[in-house]
Amino acid sequence: MDTRALGPRGLRVSALGLGCMGMSDLYGAADEAESVATIHAALDAGVTLFDTGDFYGTGHNELLLRDALRGRARERAVLSVKFGALRDPAGGWAGTDARPAAVRNFLAYTLRRLGTDYVDIYRPARVDPAVPIEDTVGAMADMVKAGYVRHVGLSEVGVDTLRRAHAIHPITDVQAEYSLFSRGIERGILPACRALGVGITAYGVLSRGLLSGHWSRDRPARDFRAILPRFRGDNLDRNLALVDALRPIAAAKGATVAQVAIGWALSRGPDVVPLIGARRRDRLGEALAAVDLALDEEALASIERAVPADAVAGDRYHAAGMAVLDSERQSGVGDETGAG
Repeated sequence: MDTRALGPRGLRVSALGLGCMGMSDLYGAADEAESVATIHAALDAGVTLFDTGDFYGTGHNELLLRDALRGRARERAVLSVKFGALRDPAGGWAGTDARPAAVRNFLAYTLRRLGTDYVDIYRPARVDPAVPIEDTVGAMADMVKAGYVRHVGLSEVGVDTLRRAHAIHPITDVQAEYSLFSRGIERGILPACRALGVGITAYGVLSRGLLSGHWSRDRPARDFRAILPRFRGDNLDRNLALVDALRPIAAAKGATVAQVAIGWALSRGPDVVPLIGARRRDRLGEALAAVDLALDEEALASIERAVPADAVAGDRYHAAGMAVLDSERQSGVGDETGAG
């Protein structure tokens, strides 16, 4: 597995990371034994970056990672953890808490659930509008000094927030949705990250499955994608037509649509590390093969003709989800409304 460097301190991680959210939450039931086997297969293939959140399955995802990593060398896994999203007993969302006291409290529980004495990258899942980013990052910096955190990251931030945070403590990476269907960061966030030497960990590179080439309209009852605009009505039809436009390009390369979409994300630069959300070993194997997919300038141009930057139909979240994105609130940054 090739490696890439994130951030001004040169943290090296695998060229692809494994996003573990779907193993515990939001995409319907998952097979826990298969999830653990998938994490093991990722480790054996050289994947080092594993992304989780303390609120994924209200702690279940961290416990799952602990079980999967038991018996493995701790230094082989770069654990990236998000915090701050509040849940209720019914699984609903109850806002964001990124106060300094909350940072320390969330981290204490995360360390216990993961069975480790440090987290490699720690980041608030969303900016807390009630707390200055300087206060949140300052608390994380204190945890770095204390040895409980190695690197500070951010998620879905706008340019101004990134700059203010970076002035308090070096930011290793910004986690942002980035794919053929979600290119808003190219207008502001990506250039700002590069100016500061901050890496990008790109989630949603398959647009939550839409770009996988395997999408089925039959989804489990508790799959939250059912409420997302891109997965509804005419928007879904238009977006699946874009996926179909990628099929002949993939076939010409002897690849799958998912591999082409991941390969495109890998082509965005050595400071971009795509996170793949595989929950099964077969999907993991398909995704990992994208690392060896050769996409020259002609192939990349064909991909972007098939899926122009503004072609996707629908916002990436429902209205409530869009409203809490700092990356969307800051004018000219990530202003991706789509159609429908």
